[in-house]
Parts: sequence; C-alpha cells; structure tokens
Amino acid sequence: MSDPTPSEQKAATTSLGELLGEVTSDLSTLMRQELELAKAELRQSATRAGKGAGMLGGAAYAAMMAIFFLSVALWWALAYLVGFGWSAVIVAVLWGVIGLVLYLSGRSQLKKAEGAPQTVDTLKRIPDAVKRNEENR
Repeated sequence: MSDPTPSEQKAATTSLGELLGEVTSDLSTLMRQELELAKAELRQSATRAGKGAGMLGGAAYAAMMAIFFLSVALWWALAYLVGFGWSAVIVAVLWGVIGLVLYLSGRSQLKKAEGAPQTVDTLKRIPDAVKRNEENR
C-alpha cells in the first residue's frame, strides 16, 4: 500500500466544520471575484454606450443643421417665384404639416403601447397562489 498523499492526510485530519468553513470561504472569494468581473464589464459597456450616445447626439445635431440649411435654400429658391414673404410662409407650412404628421403618427404608436401586460397578469395571480398554498397546509 502506498503512503497517503498530503491532501488525503489533510482530509483525514480535518473536521467537517473546518471543511465547510473552507468551502464557504472559497465560495465567498469566488462570488467577490465574479462581482468585480461584472462591475468591470458593466463599466466598459457603459463607457461604450456613452460614447455611442454622444455620437448619435452629434449626428442628430448635424441632421438638424442640414435640414435647417435645406429649408433656407428652399425658402430662397421659392423667393424667386413668389417673393420672400410668401416663400417663408410656404416653408413654414410645409414644416407644420411634417410636424403634424409626425405628431399624429407618434400619438397613434403610444396608444398601441400596452406596457407589460404579462407581468401585470402574473403579479395579479400571486395573491391567489399564496392563498391556495396556505389553504393546503
């Protein structure tokens, strides 16, 4: 028969309480390490999301400026046909119609939004489930 290995010797001389203490300590260390990893990943993800949001904001501003200058160009182009006053009114009415269409479309989409109907239904069922479990005791 061969001599017991150091881990076998330790297992033979260690109490159950000590083994549970080591397992608990190891689990605690593992959980802390996993939490730190999650924090690092979330920090990196948030940084990327922030950069992306900033770029989208810049793109929205650039698009707004392009629309503004295209509107001014349309105003000037129409001014040769109907005069500056009426061309400004035409461009303003055009933007008013676009705004109205977007408003009505957005309002329609908001009316279709249901929220979280499955979650609400599930939450409504919880008291009934608790009552049934208490009755079965």
